[in-house]
Amino acid sequence: MATATQSKDMALFEKLFRDSPEIQYPKDGEIISGTIVKIEKKNVLVNVNNQFTGLVVNKELGNSVDFDALAEGQPIDVMVLGDSVERGLLILSLKRANQIKSLDTLGKNHESGEVMTVKPSEANKWGLLVDIDGLKGFIPVSQLTPLHYPRVEGADPAKILEHLEGLLGKPFQVRVINVDEGGKKIIFSEKAAIQEARTKALDTLKEGDIVEGTVSGILSYGLFVTFEGLEGLVHVSEIDWGHVNDPSKFAKVGMKLKVKVIGLESEKISLSIKRLKDNPWDILSKKVKTGDTIKAPISRISQFGAFMDLEGGIQGLIHLSEISHHVVKDIRDHIKVGEEVSAKVINFDPQKKRIGLSLKALQPVPEGMKIEPKLDENKPKVTAGVSEEDKIDAEVSKKKAPAKKTADKKQDTAEQK
Repeated sequence: MATATQSKDMALFEKLFRDSPEIQYPKDGEIISGTIVKIEKKNVLVNVNNQFTGLVVNKELGNSVDFDALAEGQPIDVMVLGDSVERGLLILSLKRANQIKSLDTLGKNHESGEVMTVKPSEANKWGLLVDIDGLKGFIPVSQLTPLHYPRVEGADPAKILEHLEGLLGKPFQVRVINVDEGGKKIIFSEKAAIQEARTKALDTLKEGDIVEGTVSGILSYGLFVTFEGLEGLVHVSEIDWGHVNDPSKFAKVGMKLKVKVIGLESEKISLSIKRLKDNPWDILSKKVKTGDTIKAPISRISQFGAFMDLEGGIQGLIHLSEISHHVVKDIRDHIKVGEEVSAKVINFDPQKKRIGLSLKALQPVPEGMKIEPKLDENKPKVTAGVSEEDKIDAEVSKKKAPAKKTADKKQDTAEQK
């Protein structure tokens, strides 16, 4: 016969049993909530409704969670993968629960156009791959902003890949421009994320503006500079007032510099660096006139003669016929590159950017030598339809601009891919 105390205990037990929550065994694939009770060796133990203990092993944590930020007592949503009878534990996945959340978020962002941050983990020659807890996304090359777009000479696939690999692990502000229900085709666009700012910047930009930008690419025909989501080209002829045959000597990718807007045609923006500086021809014209003697080093030697390196990068020509009173078979027998020489200015036209110099004008005429009358300096010699002045101008202003069209065409092809 039960005592009064035992009857009281039985009544209390029955009450607790009736009031206790019903035990519901989680189903495989179900998303449940729990609380972290222990973190050990990158494995996480989770308390589920004070009824079960579950385990999230390292490989099921995913890559969108900062492991070091997890703490005991923290609420957590996980997916049930099964159970371990031997260990008496539920087998859980944080990664797969987050996949479902991420896919839902991506769908909402696609509809709203909200900007989000992703970090690419892989690259191929067509773009950057993004892994969000196992969901695979892609940022095509054509959807990169000018700052990250691979400006590569000749659109070399190996160099494009090298450039893209240098972007891995960096945060990208993007918009979702495509996502299917199963998350099998997720496309991100960095360009779309800055579209409003880019449109606003383009609407307010005008010729003559001076802007600060970042060098985003260097090719043989010029420098690409990005600013406010826009990108413009500083053609090789607009880098410096002097002769430029290698743009990479004037800037490096990532360098900040100021440029002047000199042309706007739709979204094609032409920029200049040299026009932010005084024209060296104007400066030289205030210091030098025909008949003066100037001293400067020889910068290079060509079939037409030797070039002197004057102030501001100006190249002054000592024509072959002005080297010596004697017949000159090899200019290098008379002067060397790097040698500093004195020469007389025999013609100077700042408007046409021409300055003619002479070494022999400073030399005495050899005894007995007959001096031929000079031709009018203003009348160029014409042979087969091309004047000697034209040939000299071409030599003075050698540039690699013709490569632009070919390179641009290849680059466009790469973009389309």
